[in-house]
Amino acid sequence: MTRIAPELIRRWLTGWTVARSLPGAEPAGSAGDGLRSECRQPGREVEVFALRADEDPGSVTRLAAAVAAARQVTWLTVPTLRPGAVESAVDAAGLELHRRSEWLMTTDLTGHPRHAPAAPYGIEARTEGPVTEVTLRGPTGEVAARGTVAVVGADATVDRVETDPEHRRRGLGRAVMGALAEAALAQGARTGLLLASEEGQRLYSSLGWHHRADVLIARGPA
Repeated sequence: MTRIAPELIRRWLTGWTVARSLPGAEPAGSAGDGLRSECRQPGREVEVFALRADEDPGSVTRLAAAVAAARQVTWLTVPTLRPGAVESAVDAAGLELHRRSEWLMTTDLTGHPRHAPAAPYGIEARTEGPVTEVTLRGPTGEVAARGTVAVVGADATVDRVETDPEHRRRGLGRAVMGALAEAALAQGARTGLLLASEEGQRLYSSLGWHHRADVLIARGPA
């Protein structure tokens, strides 16, 4: 059966927690079903990440039941190549399907395109330890676009890439991604990983990123 490797999910999650300065994820469920992260956000106190959705569909059922019984608002994030089966499992557990169209994507950073922002935008990068934040500012100093990358070993996890609505369709997202890739390469990374929103998938695909799995996100209890 075609499936996404649990190790790839672990690698992405490790970088994601570093990028957001969160504690390392801990085991969730039985038999390596998933990992649990303390997100510390209102309405997203805890997030559980499924590791074996495709090789063991029962693992999603077990994790969904645990999320439904949680005392804190908990998200369940499931990378999968069988989104229909996952959707049925979370629905049966009474969870709310929050997002159904995100993608886990990867790329070889050594060939990542670079794009300089057009005037009047200026770009700045600030690195603290393994994390680099890239910011593009407009003519009056306002933040027009930004993004973050965390380097762990040879992996670079890109996170929170966003462009202000007033500055979209000017190539700023491409400029941010190019600067993040350059910073990650300078720190020894070779493989890029990210979780792409539906809105970002076209941008990342155009830059050479590859779809590795669909990602469904449910939450509960209500």
